[in-house]
Amino acid sequence: MTPARPSSAPRGRRRARALSATVVAATAGSLITVTAPAAEAAVTCASPVFQRQFFANTTFSGTPKKTDCDSKIDQNWGTGAPATGLPSNYFGVRWTVTRDFGSGGPFALPVETRDGIRVYVDDVRKVDIWKNVSTTQSKTVNVTIPAGKHTLRIDFVNWTGSANVKFAYTPRTSTTVDTTKPLVPTAPALTYTSSYQAKFSWSANKEMDLAGYRVYRRLKSGSYPAQPLATTTSTSFTDTTVPATGDTYAYEVRAYDKAGNTSAGTADQYVATADRTGPAAPTGLTAHGDLPGMVIEWKPVTGATAYELYEKSATTGAYTLLKRQSGTSYIHYVSADATRHTYAVRAFDAAGNPSAYSATVTSDGIDRTAPASPTSLEATVDTSQVRLSWQVPSSMRDELDNDARFVVYRAQGTSLGADPAAITCENESSTSDSGSGTYTFQCYDRAAVLDTVYTYGVAVRDGRGNESAVSDTVTVTTSDRVPPRPVTGLKATPRGDGTLLSWDKPAADEDVVAYHAQRGVRQADGTVKWQGPYLPCVDGKDDPLAILCIDVPDGETYVYAVTAEDQWGNELPITNSSVPNVTSTELSLEPADAVGSDPGPIAGGGGWQASEAISGAYWRCTDPVACEDIKEFRISRWNQQTGTYEPLATVPSDGGTTSQYYRDETQPLGETSFYQVIGVRADGTTTAAGHPFTVRPDLV
Repeated sequence: MTPARPSSAPRGRRRARALSATVVAATAGSLITVTAPAAEAAVTCASPVFQRQFFANTTFSGTPKKTDCDSKIDQNWGTGAPATGLPSNYFGVRWTVTRDFGSGGPFALPVETRDGIRVYVDDVRKVDIWKNVSTTQSKTVNVTIPAGKHTLRIDFVNWTGSANVKFAYTPRTSTTVDTTKPLVPTAPALTYTSSYQAKFSWSANKEMDLAGYRVYRRLKSGSYPAQPLATTTSTSFTDTTVPATGDTYAYEVRAYDKAGNTSAGTADQYVATADRTGPAAPTGLTAHGDLPGMVIEWKPVTGATAYELYEKSATTGAYTLLKRQSGTSYIHYVSADATRHTYAVRAFDAAGNPSAYSATVTSDGIDRTAPASPTSLEATVDTSQVRLSWQVPSSMRDELDNDARFVVYRAQGTSLGADPAAITCENESSTSDSGSGTYTFQCYDRAAVLDTVYTYGVAVRDGRGNESAVSDTVTVTTSDRVPPRPVTGLKATPRGDGTLLSWDKPAADEDVVAYHAQRGVRQADGTVKWQGPYLPCVDGKDDPLAILCIDVPDGETYVYAVTAEDQWGNELPITNSSVPNVTSTELSLEPADAVGSDPGPIAGGGGWQASEAISGAYWRCTDPVACEDIKEFRISRWNQQTGTYEPLATVPSDGGTTSQYYRDETQPLGETSFYQVIGVRADGTTTAAGHPFTVRPDLV
């Protein structure tokens, strides 16, 4: 087989194709041939570095002659070519960059150019100087760039002559122009280190006008303070001051720019700290001698669950633990030998962290401590003496067993004054209350003058002569022997339940505690025979100036008098001529057939009680033979308006002579009810009537 012939293309065409790979230049009459480099690899430039492309034309057409990276646009090529292989005239250079502008904001785009320049933001033209010039042209355009990523493109061309170009994009940071806050920092992270520090980190913001970051810290239960914990330009911060208290703390970071705009805070980041911090050192440490020994006390410390009390050696300065306890007082049982003792105390929290030691205190064992004051002092006045009572805690038993005694002070007037006098209080006695842990003491002042204002106080003096402060005082007025003045305006009003006595209100200075009424009968000689104070005269229920003397309204005439009694039992005798009396005749309401004794075998009873309760009617059969065959009783009540007995009920007989009872549920209040009781025999015949009655008083 004949092999295939190669292409029959003309030789000249193959040569021309071969020459296309060379550059021919004439230099000093010689011909130099330079081989062109191979095609360039793709060039990528890390933002914010520009990618720069060189074109051998002013239309940016075709493949760039060269591509490289340019950190800033500030070149002056003069009249030369900007790069090897490009002409010195009629060339173009294009810069592009895509970057994240963060929150964006106002920017300035300043340019200087000879010849033409065009600046685009996301393919939107912002600067346009596009002409062949012989001098450098300058211009600044202000723009607002939105948040996020955007692409800048800068096209520069040189037509003829010198070529230079300068461009920048810079944030405008004037506070009157820039009001755009930075974006919230992202990716916050917080760790707690083994050295009890909090390491806080976040991603860098993209804003070009960013000034830095502010870090804030708060307790989980609190709020962020106005001032930041730290200000930094870094994207991390290590908090070396976070307290190791076992509390949880929250952190956030805020970005701020050169115009002073501040972003919102990041989401809270929490760290639970280790508890390595003890409570505050105790304060208020005191030591003083007392009967049982050295009494040591201090103020409670917030968060403390235990305390350790130490005695400090006067010679070596070493501390010896006396007691670990939860309370804030301790008795060091040392003798009263005047030896000085020095103490210190420290506190512990629930995690076992100790506080610093308190300030030391030094004291001797001599008892210079006054007992606690008595409490609950009371004074009760009767007709001849003043009874005083007070309380002390049962813990004072040791003092009392070691010659402590009470000192009672009395002064005339409403205060003890600066130097009260001690008095003899007789018949001192005591009782104990184990439930409340107290002793109650009492005594009697029998030397007090009548009708005098006194103020009392009580102190305790221990066996070493240390006296307590005086208790709270009490002021009383002793009794007198002057009875209240006679009542005025005494009136007697007859009623259906007796006679109502009333009188005027006494003067304000009267110390009346009770009123007493008496009833009597006027004799022929004009004197009154009083029937005694034990009549059923009852104080008013709501009216303190009224007494009801309960009685059957049967038309009797009586004399009434009222006397006043004060708190000391003073009262004018009823026979005193200054005591007023009033004569009153009762209403006459009894039915005619009820007057005198009941003639038949049924005897009616009567009465009342000193209350408004319904009391009922009673009767009994007096003749066993006559009453034996009575089967029932008919009960009626007298109606004063109609003048008749009106039936109420029928009750069976009990067949005997014991009292029988009927409860009249309709018995009127404030009236005397008169009843008629008739026995009914088995054969239908009836007995003579009995007449019980009862008074149901209306207590005013």
